[in-house]
Amino acid sequence: MDQKTKIHSELRKNESYIREKFENCADILIRPMRLGSESKIDCLMVYIEVAVSNMMLDDSALGKMINHFWEISPGQIQEFMRNNSLGIADVQKLADMEEVLSAVLAGNAVFFIDGYDKAMKISSKGYPDMGVSEAKSEKVLRGSKEGFSDSVKTNSALVRKRIRNSRMKVEEKTTGVRSKTVLQLLYMEDLVQEDLLENIKTSLDEYRIDGIFDSGMLEQLTDRTWYSPFPQYQTTERPDRAAMEILNGKIVVLCDNSPSALILPSSFNGFMESSEDWFHHFEMASFLRALRYLALLVATLLPGLYLAVIRFHTQILPANLILSFAKAREGVPFSSVVELIFLELSFELIREAGVRVPGALGNAIGIVGGLIIGQAAVSANLVSPIVVMIVALTALGSMVIPEEEFAAAFRLLKYVFLFLGGYLGIFGIVLGIYLTVAHLSGLLSCGMPYLLPFIKKEPCRDAGEGILRIPFRKRWQRPLYARWEQKIRLRKNDSDDSGESRREDSRKVQEQEEKDS
Repeated sequence: MDQKTKIHSELRKNESYIREKFENCADILIRPMRLGSESKIDCLMVYIEVAVSNMMLDDSALGKMINHFWEISPGQIQEFMRNNSLGIADVQKLADMEEVLSAVLAGNAVFFIDGYDKAMKISSKGYPDMGVSEAKSEKVLRGSKEGFSDSVKTNSALVRKRIRNSRMKVEEKTTGVRSKTVLQLLYMEDLVQEDLLENIKTSLDEYRIDGIFDSGMLEQLTDRTWYSPFPQYQTTERPDRAAMEILNGKIVVLCDNSPSALILPSSFNGFMESSEDWFHHFEMASFLRALRYLALLVATLLPGLYLAVIRFHTQILPANLILSFAKAREGVPFSSVVELIFLELSFELIREAGVRVPGALGNAIGIVGGLIIGQAAVSANLVSPIVVMIVALTALGSMVIPEEEFAAAFRLLKYVFLFLGGYLGIFGIVLGIYLTVAHLSGLLSCGMPYLLPFIKKEPCRDAGEGILRIPFRKRWQRPLYARWEQKIRLRKNDSDDSGESRREDSRKVQEQEEKDS
């Protein structure tokens, strides 16, 4: 039998095919049964044991259907299969065995009946998962505490819960030749740009692979600039963040068995935003955003600047400070570059150990390990106290960046600037900044410039996406990712003069278009 084998009206042949395909699969149950009130008719149920447990059969739609079959004749059973007279929700007829195998492996129950050349797929509770829990990596003081789970169906439902609009589409597709992993694309039909949507679909279909087990594997396969340390896709564990980005005209990709959603396209500024930025007053949100950019500079440039100053440009610091640095380094047997690299790598080891060790013990290792190693290194004259302080500030700066993968790129870049500052001085730091900005300027995320909105792209809109956050009531335009004709997102609700409100919106749009031109 080939892949597109049709379902046979003779039950025995269907059962033989199923048993051959699921040979040595102890978790898949194949249950023959005889149903009907008078002359019995042979039936077959195929399902995964954990997904459709025997305890659930009595209370489920599937159990009610089987109980109903006991009371009717074989002819009525076949009539039911054709018409679904009970109106059981989420029932689908399957025409070939490939659909049957996919349905069973997706966690559904499939029902066969002798004399009928179709099978009935009945959705069940599906595979077990951890359920909805709090987002671990994106903590907020204000906002929803819900986080994505490992079930793609649950994740799309959490987004649908926040956008109850029929124009939000959920396209489903399967990837992985052997894993058959379910992907879902979520977007607003009237907001998303069609070329952007087609570009993402093409990227997802570009490769064939045995299996996809997390959105991170999908991200690495579809990255256009794969050699760049900067992530081109933003990830989130928060349904509210995903919903906000969908309303901005972006596309969210959900991967089964992964609690992280991909947001496409992404930008440098988007990685520096937190979910609660739009829940706080604009003064505090603007201050925190500016603080994050300052922390990014500290995490990237501070070690290199320290080396550049003490090795090449001592004249730019006060004499007392230079003498203090020199006194602190008395007795240290290593050069300043080796000293800084040694301590940076030590803190990276502590960070990695804290992540890998589970529970509260991991936090204790991070705190105690940092104190002990730092104090012991200073006492043994292996490093100077000022270097311990520099490394601690650098680590704090990287932790302030909201997106972990984005922060990791600058943690790597820190070592480049460390060598440039240590061997070329300020000239090396300026050269490194120039090359980094040039690289970021050439990066594209799904065809959109990575440095939006800091670089111009026609037509350019005032979307309030810069470092400083504008007041919420002034954010009347959507970002560049949405369609141009749908750029207005905020209107004053004036029931007495709605026509005047629309005219005011049109006037603002016209003024903006004239400014852009």
